[in-house]
Amino acid sequence: MSRTRVLAHARVRAVVVAALLAPLAACSSSASPTAPETKVKPGGGDRPVTVAVTPTGEQVPAGRPVRVTATGGRLTSVTVTDAEGHRLAGRAAADGRSWVSDRKSVPGAAYTVTAATRTEGGTTRSTRAAFTTAPAAKVNKVDWRPGAGATVGIAQPISLVFDFPVRNRAEVEKQLKLTTSNGTEGSWGWITDWSGRDRVDWRPRTYWKPGTKVTLNAELNGTDSGTDGGWFVRDYTTAFTIGAQQIVKVDLDSHRLTLVRDGETVRRIPVSGGTPGGDKRSWRGTAVLMAKEGTINMNSETVGLGNTYDKMVDHSMRLTWSGMYAHAAPWNAPYFGRANHSSGCIGMSDADAAWFYGQVRPGDPFEITGRDTKGVVAPGNGFGAWNLSWTEWRERSALRR
Repeated sequence: MSRTRVLAHARVRAVVVAALLAPLAACSSSASPTAPETKVKPGGGDRPVTVAVTPTGEQVPAGRPVRVTATGGRLTSVTVTDAEGHRLAGRAAADGRSWVSDRKSVPGAAYTVTAATRTEGGTTRSTRAAFTTAPAAKVNKVDWRPGAGATVGIAQPISLVFDFPVRNRAEVEKQLKLTTSNGTEGSWGWITDWSGRDRVDWRPRTYWKPGTKVTLNAELNGTDSGTDGGWFVRDYTTAFTIGAQQIVKVDLDSHRLTLVRDGETVRRIPVSGGTPGGDKRSWRGTAVLMAKEGTINMNSETVGLGNTYDKMVDHSMRLTWSGMYAHAAPWNAPYFGRANHSSGCIGMSDADAAWFYGQVRPGDPFEITGRDTKGVVAPGNGFGAWNLSWTEWRERSALRR
């Protein structure tokens, strides 16, 4: 079955269950009435194969693989399908005595299992079994970045934010299959999102190599989040490409922004950062361009600065969830290149902002330095994972603890 296809979250109907269960109880070894049978020895000396299937029954807990075992012979094939005909792939042991599904059973589904067997004497027959899983009492969902088909900057992480808590972090992390076109080294790390929700990001050890193609298959369907988290009932996938090597260097002490592309300086722009000495100071460290939001309303009350400003702002580029942007700030023109006199954002002229907005893309890193700032961008405040060392980041993986 394709990784991108999800197992159906089927509502179990009585008529479906009845049809599935009619041929055979879940652990029976009896042959189907229409199953072919070939006897190679006359006289009836060939013992039948006993087939056992787990789980068994109705409304059984989800989240377990399907297992089929044969006693007195070998399994020649096993097929597991849900009520909509989607197959649950699996693998047989080398001796043919057992088979286990690659994926787990999902909540609220009805499964049929068909096992073809051959006895030691060569008799073949087909056995059928069925079971249903209990529906999920609570469903956990995922919001992820970047979106499919995007071209992003060299600092863009893969980021998954969960609706509900994830206690079974190692189990969830095992289901996150990430591949790159050039074997990029990286690691998952668990953090708390600015919203307070659980979040897991994957970042490379160093910035991405331009042109890298990245694919994430989050095979979460049938995984239990743990206490208070609920079940995942679908898979998620995204694929994106890394664009040009662009780094934005912001020196708040010299009040200059420099765009560097492929190691060469493209342009220097005079800017004004956050006012020193209080809550209006800018953040320092590496912030990643999250989104180009264009013309937006900025209201100081939304970032805890009282009734300081309420205005429409052009060429807005979000750097943190806490409200730090790079944007056009014509009202601050006397301070560009001379002093920091903003409410925390990196402001520039209309002309410079328009040009700069057209050059950058989400995922480009802003490396911000300055003596008087309010601290380093936290991992969950936008994409601040780059402010942790590689060793510190790897330690946040649930599979390394």
